[in-house]
Amino acid sequence: MSVERGLDHPVPPSALPRKLAEILRPELASLSEEIVDEIQATIPAYARPLDGPYGKSIRAGVEYAITLFVAQIADPSVSKEQSHEVHHRLGQNEMREGRSLDTLQSAYRVGARVSWRRIMWVGRRSGLSSAVMSQLADAMLAFMDELASVALDGYLEAKARTAGALETWRRKLLGLLLEVPAAPAKAVAELAQLTGWAVPELVSPIAVRPLLEAHPRRRVTLDSDVLAELDGVEPRIVVPGPVGGARLATLQAALPDHCLAIGPCVPLESLADSLRWARAALVLADRGRIPSQRVIRAEEHLAALLVNSDTALVTLLRTRLFAPLAEMTDKQQDRLLETLRAWLDSQGNVVEIAERLQVHPQTVRYRMRQLQATFGDRLRDPSARFELELVLRGCAPDRPLAGESWVGGIPVGELMPSPRRSPQWSDR
Repeated sequence: MSVERGLDHPVPPSALPRKLAEILRPELASLSEEIVDEIQATIPAYARPLDGPYGKSIRAGVEYAITLFVAQIADPSVSKEQSHEVHHRLGQNEMREGRSLDTLQSAYRVGARVSWRRIMWVGRRSGLSSAVMSQLADAMLAFMDELASVALDGYLEAKARTAGALETWRRKLLGLLLEVPAAPAKAVAELAQLTGWAVPELVSPIAVRPLLEAHPRRRVTLDSDVLAELDGVEPRIVVPGPVGGARLATLQAALPDHCLAIGPCVPLESLADSLRWARAALVLADRGRIPSQRVIRAEEHLAALLVNSDTALVTLLRTRLFAPLAEMTDKQQDRLLETLRAWLDSQGNVVEIAERLQVHPQTVRYRMRQLQATFGDRLRDPSARFELELVLRGCAPDRPLAGESWVGGIPVGELMPSPRRSPQWSDR
């Protein structure tokens, strides 16, 4: 594909006075920065730090463009090849970054607007005639159209050569939706339009985890309005609206060997938080803190998610509260903590506690006397009882371990990864 496309009738640089090059050349450095700043400020898709190779290509495109324009005024025979190659690659990179054609063309329009604003200022300062200013405007607009056409060729070429381009854009859209802080609504709308995804008011994220007995990977086909990334470290899905009924059945059929943790249905700007809660629910199910099921709904376990949101803090509180049990045997600790939990759940009703523990009421009374002797007045203090229940429902182990080693207030055992167990899944 020739980079000379669209250049059949350019404005002849020879029509402009050569002295204009000397007038405009000192403006190039500051003009380049002003164009880049304006692009970032007015186009949401570019409202991020332009660091790394991508940012360098944007800045290089701007610098090559304005430098070539002034060089053509000074010498109409100057080569355009290097500048055109830069803008051709810029068009290719924009497609690979998942930006729309409208976004690309908007960047060139911003460049033309800022350049013309500077030219008007320089023209007034230098006393240029209206005829010269008119010629300069025509030449500058034709030049920007020329470079936009070159970039468009690069964009379309990359689109034609890139397999799965639509899937790439959909993945980028999913990543954009999960950015923290939330990405600008206009940037989301532009990328959604490119992929044909209708932006919903409410969404439900799903954290996906393969079961241990999952079969080798196979191609997964989901509804067209579902965004998914299933081959990453933390597979995730985003579904418009709530997940239930036919939608849930379709997802389970498409992912038969996976556990699905569904986050609460939330507005788009809260999507990242909801996915975080869904992932936390998977962890709690692994630890046995909530029921292990093939479908887990995080909104059914919000209190458990809150209580278990800081393992180290719960562990520290557990250490302080249960210190009186540290000298007891494991069996004694288990028995008393089991009784304490039942006592808190039953609000002290001995008969109900006995039914829960399947022991004689007299056994409950005996154990309660032990608890009273161990914890004393704290059992009558509402704040202390609240803390005890928090710890018993929290993510720390249920009893203080005698002789435990500690690092930073956390038992060493909890710092070591435990082997994943195969959960007993029950379908819902």
